[in-house]
Amino acid sequence: MADSQSNARPRATAGTPNSGVLHVRTRLAADFTVVSNALAQRRGSAVTVGVAVYILSLPDGAPVTIAALCEHFSEGEILISRALRELEAAGYLERRRERLPSGQIRTRTSFYDVPGVRGRARPPGPPPHRPRPLPQPAAVLDEPGTPAPVLADADPEAIAVLTALRRVDARLVLSAREAARLAPAVAEWLAAGVAPREITELLTAGLPDRFRGRPAGVLAFRLRETPLPGPPEPIVLPRPALLPFQTCDGCERAFRAPTPGHCRTCRDHLPGDRLRAAG
Repeated sequence: MADSQSNARPRATAGTPNSGVLHVRTRLAADFTVVSNALAQRRGSAVTVGVAVYILSLPDGAPVTIAALCEHFSEGEILISRALRELEAAGYLERRRERLPSGQIRTRTSFYDVPGVRGRARPPGPPPHRPRPLPQPAAVLDEPGTPAPVLADADPEAIAVLTALRRVDARLVLSAREAARLAPAVAEWLAAGVAPREITELLTAGLPDRFRGRPAGVLAFRLRETPLPGPPEPIVLPRPALLPFQTCDGCERAFRAPTPGHCRTCRDHLPGDRLRAAG
């Protein structure tokens, strides 16, 4: 008698879980990145983990600005900026300012696969010159003592105008906090009747080749120093000239007419011959 055949999968080997993910691993010899479990399994935003893994996979010298990351990811600059701030707060990302031999100031970005380990990303040689801290510009359009604005409370049309500026100039990338600070000024322009296209032209025309600080400072200066357009002049139609007062030759009542004569009431009662003479 022939052996019976079965389509059932063979019994799992001992130790194989009955549920959850099963890894099919391949030993990689090239084109791979080592990521710690602490980072890969970090609780919170998936965008933050994705940005961190992407930066770890890049070679030294690759740009990791918000604009460069936005060209790679489908998320906008607000989420990317938030992810970079979270990584900086957690110790994975470090941004410090250094003075070059030419005297120019640049920002050196270092990324650590293990937070808290400092100095491993520096090139060999003497430690870089640490200049005195440069004065930071004041908060954009903020009054002292006022709480930080929240993006969700900002005018949506004003936020749309601000976030679209990077399409005209790729340097005009704003963080969520900067956009929330600038939104009230843009909303004031919109309420004054200035079209979004005109606001975009105002904020992007004739920008300098290099910014000394964050682009938000340049935008804030333009919004603050450019006077709002005044209300449109009312259209005044010319009033018709008033005829002078005349005294009726019949009833001596005052009436308006270009020449002396009879008022309308008296003219209605005049005989035909006298009416023609009065006309």
